[in-house]
Amino acid sequence: MTAFGYFLSCEEHGPQELVRQAKAAERAGFEALWISDHFHPWLDEQGQSPFVWSVIGAIAEATSLPITTAVTCPLMRVHPVIVAQAAATSAALSGGRFRLGVGTGEALNEHVIESRWPPADERLEMLEEAVGLMRELFTGEQVTHRGAHYRVDTARLYTLPDEPPPIYMSGFGPKAIELAGRIADGYISTGPSAEMVEQFHKAGGAGKPVLGGLKACYARDEAEARRTVHRLWPNQGIQGEASQLLPLPRHFEQLARSVSEEQAVGSSPCGPDVDRHVQAIQEYVDAGFDEVYVNQIGPEQDAFFDFYAREVLPRLR
Repeated sequence: MTAFGYFLSCEEHGPQELVRQAKAAERAGFEALWISDHFHPWLDEQGQSPFVWSVIGAIAEATSLPITTAVTCPLMRVHPVIVAQAAATSAALSGGRFRLGVGTGEALNEHVIESRWPPADERLEMLEEAVGLMRELFTGEQVTHRGAHYRVDTARLYTLPDEPPPIYMSGFGPKAIELAGRIADGYISTGPSAEMVEQFHKAGGAGKPVLGGLKACYARDEAEARRTVHRLWPNQGIQGEASQLLPLPRHFEQLARSVSEEQAVGSSPCGPDVDRHVQAIQEYVDAGFDEVYVNQIGPEQDAFFDFYAREVLPRLR
């Protein structure tokens, strides 16, 4: 049976508010949490970007829900050795409720320590090496590593959970999905594609969990909700590789000026129509996703949780 979770947006909310939302999500009946991991928001209008590992520590104490990063890039900005330590501590603190979601990242976040942005194929190589390195560290053994992309000298993790945290991988192209099937414990996507799920299964992911996420905007007035999406998340309507390549929020703002409200909204359910919200989530269920996470865009967080607790989640179940 599909589980339904809430997607916490570090780009749009500060740390105290994220913890408050996590508690509200649990009260509303959501079964798990996703949380984004950014250094910059996509746009200045979104306005936030707290350090995700501090927030995860607070959420682990404030709720009893599983927590997954969606997703962490363990390639450049944060070395995989440090990501491994952060993930192991998060899993230990949460009693094994933490899952490490990883991906190849965006220049938006990673360029802050290295102006060179590797091409996609190279980043996939780096991710494969990083995941292997983190798995070695999760054993608690001392690790020395001389790889194509990383050097590690006698590193050992002393604080470990009872079981290593699962590593889930985000991927959209065939090469990334193949790598996810081969090296990851689960697959993460933000589109309800049955074809991608099938590719993951065929690449070695059969029997492994598949997680999907989408954005929504509940408001009493649909037009108001659509305006909120267009104001805060017009980058949803930016097509192609720009999301991986642009280094600054102002670059996304420049492109977003040409994004219409219709393009920004896309497939995000907006307004108070229960059927639209249920249908948007059901597309993921029908595509074979085991867990589906929803993010509420904008300030109407409490109204969203009430709406989903009363109307949407009971319908889905």
